[in-house]
Amino acid sequence: MATGPHQPSLARAKSNGSSQAPLAELMRPQTLDEIYGQDELVGPQGILRTLITQRGRIPSLILWGPPGTGKTTLARIMARSVQAYFRELSAVSQGLADVKKILEEAQQTTKYTRRPIVLFIDEIHRFNKAQQDFFLPFVERGTVTLIGATTENPSFKVNNALLSRTRVLVLKEICPEVMINILKRAAALKEGGTSHVPPPQETLNCIAQLSNGDARTAINTLDMALDIQTGPELTVQDVKNALQRTHLFYDRDGDEHYNIISAFHKSIRGSDANATLYWLGRMLVGGEDPLYVARRMIRIASEDVGLADPQALPIAVAAYQSAQFIGMPECDTVLAEVAVYLARAPKSVEVYAAYKRVKEAIASEGQTQQVPLHLRNAPTRLMADLGYAKDYKYNPDYEGPVQQDYLPPELLGCNFFQD
Repeated sequence: MATGPHQPSLARAKSNGSSQAPLAELMRPQTLDEIYGQDELVGPQGILRTLITQRGRIPSLILWGPPGTGKTTLARIMARSVQAYFRELSAVSQGLADVKKILEEAQQTTKYTRRPIVLFIDEIHRFNKAQQDFFLPFVERGTVTLIGATTENPSFKVNNALLSRTRVLVLKEICPEVMINILKRAAALKEGGTSHVPPPQETLNCIAQLSNGDARTAINTLDMALDIQTGPELTVQDVKNALQRTHLFYDRDGDEHYNIISAFHKSIRGSDANATLYWLGRMLVGGEDPLYVARRMIRIASEDVGLADPQALPIAVAAYQSAQFIGMPECDTVLAEVAVYLARAPKSVEVYAAYKRVKEAIASEGQTQQVPLHLRNAPTRLMADLGYAKDYKYNPDYEGPVQQDYLPPELLGCNFFQD
């Protein structure tokens, strides 16, 4: 969400909802003229402005851009501009059953009015292939105008079939200079239009930098910081205090991503099912790819549970396949069930530790040890003449244990299963 040159009035802000509504919602643009920072899309020559003002229609679109750049806002404005029946849902918390219900309601409602139907899917990349394929006939026939929003590269996260029937529009991250202007207007709106002390430039710079181009985060931070401000003007310390109170932080590409997956792994290793579920929830609610979590559980099943419960590995693989088949949000309980299973399972790192010693031996000794001749196959006469397979003892031919070496001579006597 990014606001443009036209300052939202307090009266209009109140008309958008309760005076207790979040500041970011009160600041949400209502027209294309209020969108700021996306001139290539909504400027005088922008493609969206041209489609709406000159052609009076919008095609099915994929809006690709970082969080807080205005994807949801643009979808709402576009639908309102063509007087469409508009519904929105999130692929994070809703599934195909919700989509079908919404489409049925929409088609019944517009049966006689002939209003276009615009369906907005936030985080559309969270739908799996089968769920995305569901939209194809509706988009092809023009029954529904689909607007999907994603923070992920559509080339990798959206089906090719759906991509070929939509147009991808890229939204830019809000630059610090634009963000500061947004924050100034937000601060003025927060004060209700009365005289106030504007936040110092240093404080605005701090918020703009910390928000990483996300206007929603910036405005929410400012909102909380102003609420807890103690001095005559807003300080950087006020901003830091606000972030500590409001930020359930989960950055899929940053340090917290690795911190939380580490806590999840260690909780399973420590057989704490309660903590395991908490860290799993932090990841899934924070928008983590469920397949990433499932892949890590496959690793945990072999690394930490190991031979203490050999069924853990196929169960973890089944969790991955289930996440592929049904996607979010339905697969969340599948992942939760398997995570708890792994946490409660007996643990053995015997294989993990032994294989680690194998890698250490290879790194220290190099990979120059030759395969002993008696372990090599001899499919040709030349190989046989060279001694390949000579004196090899075929185990099924013997009733008892066979005395035979299987390691290279340099490693004879080495036991990787013991320190």
